[in-house]
Amino acid sequence: MNGLSDVRLKVYSGELQAQQAPDVSGVGCGMGRWALMVHRWRSRRDLLTLDAEQLRDVGLTREQALHEGLKPFWRP
Repeated sequence: MNGLSDVRLKVYSGELQAQQAPDVSGVGCGMGRWALMVHRWRSRRDLLTLDAEQLRDVGLTREQALHEGLKPFWRP
């Protein structure tokens, strides 16, 4: 391999690793994985209990609330 190929492999491998890294939103703000999962479970469960007026206050439709509320807690 020549030097250019080595550089490309290094750059592309870094991009591939960045794409494969798990997206754990909230961990950077001091929340661990388990705390994040519990937070998702509770907030999605609570989202399903909101009435139409409360959903309008947060800017969601019933369909959006159901879509988010029925997702498993391990999915972002």
